[in-house]
Amino acid sequence: MTAIRLLLVDDDPLVRAGLSLMMGGADDIEIVGEAADGGEVEALVDRTRPDVVLMDIRMPSVDGLTATERLRRREDAPQVVVLTTFHADEQVLRALRAGAAGFVLKDTPPAEMVDAVRRVAAGDPVLSPTVTRQLMEHAAGAPADTRRARARERLAGLNDREREVAVAVGRGLANAQIAAGLFMSVATVKTHVSRILARLGLNNRVQIALLAYDAGMLDEGSGKDAEGRAGH
Repeated sequence: MTAIRLLLVDDDPLVRAGLSLMMGGADDIEIVGEAADGGEVEALVDRTRPDVVLMDIRMPSVDGLTATERLRRREDAPQVVVLTTFHADEQVLRALRAGAAGFVLKDTPPAEMVDAVRRVAAGDPVLSPTVTRQLMEHAAGAPADTRRARARERLAGLNDREREVAVAVGRGLANAQIAAGLFMSVATVKTHVSRILARLGLNNRVQIALLAYDAGMLDEGSGKDAEGRAGH
């Protein structure tokens, strides 16, 4: 089994030491490097080729948001998990929009933090539907009407089935629930999700959820019907 290559980025040496002890105890995780600032990240990524970067959001020189944006623009970008002390913080939301695969709180129990790294490495964003809603409610940046217009313009290129899947993803439903609610196979759901990501130039399901929210699609009847059918 190939170990997950992990890069730790935090300006606090004590936090890095704690994370190193925590992650180093997992047989399937290999810590390939550490950085004290976001400005060091790209060079370290080139040198160590991590699968996942555990990134502090607040650092004195180059913050985690800027570092995440730079990384996610790369073709060979590793997955990024944001470290934060807040459940619903404006910068966390911006990091997720930039392509982070999720976030974990710094006081997360060790076993859960290790599991988060494993899940992200496997392509499963670490963000519960409850936390997604909290972040959406704290959305910041452009005015709501401007965000809605831009989001609807981007989503206009999806066909009806893809829009239904996007709404279901935005509601936090798993692939199996979406498949049951929309009467399709799990494999077909995965294909639709992949097509949505490719067409919209997104990195993960979290960004689909945020875009569907911005467009006002989560309040529309089709999404509620899909969720209702999935629960039966």
